[in-house]
Parts: sequence; structure tokens; C-alpha cells
Amino acid sequence: MQSTNTGRAEHLLTVNGEQRRVSLRPADTLLSTLRDELGLTGAKPGCENGDCGACTVLVDGVPMKSCLLLTTEFVDQDPPRSVETVEGLDGADVQRQFLQHWAFQCGYCTSGFLMLVEGLRRQQPEANRDERVDWLRSNICRCTSYAELIHAVEAVLGHERGAPRSS
Repeated sequence: MQSTNTGRAEHLLTVNGEQRRVSLRPADTLLSTLRDELGLTGAKPGCENGDCGACTVLVDGVPMKSCLLLTTEFVDQDPPRSVETVEGLDGADVQRQFLQHWAFQCGYCTSGFLMLVEGLRRQQPEANRDERVDWLRSNICRCTSYAELIHAVEAVLGHERGAPRSS
């Protein structure tokens, strides 16, 4: 860590499998660091109090709302804590299924849902329908009826009738 006279300090943050140097103030949220320091704008500011989920990222594979997290919790760790953003998915099955099932409309919440569903796929791939719906409740979409989102989740987890399990 290297301190500057602006109250900021240089740190290393692992994002999408890559160590990145960031300049932080102690109060910087992970959301602001991703967007303002690293130019990763997939995580969106919505409510900025943890209700909407537009800012969801994966931290060590677990979905978390980046507007509620201080970046200093994730820097200079040994071993490094892993932060994954929607930019790191890069054509993953979850993205293909969202497109195939039209699980988006305006798109503002989509990156948060993509990260949430990718976390569900990793954490609880055998989730039953009630558990899948419960996971989706942590994020808000004001445009859809959630039916398309549920169909996409079922496809990602291989729960569609006759659908092979996604990898």
C-alpha cells in the first residue's frame, strides 16, 4: 500500500482474475471503485442501499451487492479475494440463456441478475423452483413479470424439460 497526500492509497484488487492497481479512499465502495477507477460499468448504481441488486457482483463466487461493500475489504489480501463482474462472464451460458429467453427489457438490472444467477449456478445448482425464485427476490426488475427470468434460470440450471444441464 502506498499513501498519497490526497487521502487516497494505492492497493491491489483482483477483478475478473486479474490483479489491478486502484487508488482508494477508506470510504470508497466496491461499486464506485469498479466503475470510476477501473471503468467496469456493468455493475449499475440503482438504489445504492442494497435493495435493487443492479450492482451485484460475485465475491469469491458469492453474489454480493457492491454498493454496500467497502473496497478496502477486498484489497491486498493473501490469498487475494476474487471479485467478478459481468464483464468477466464474457459469453458464459448464463448470458446466452438470458438472450434466448428474453430475460431482460430495458437492461438496467440485467448485469445484476446475470451475476446473481451465475452465483446460484455455482452455489446451489440443484436448487428447486422455490429456491430459485427466492434467489431472484434479492434483485428488482421494474420492466418484466419475472417469468422470462425464471425460464432463463431454469435453462441455466438444466431444469427445463428435456434441457441438458448447462456447463
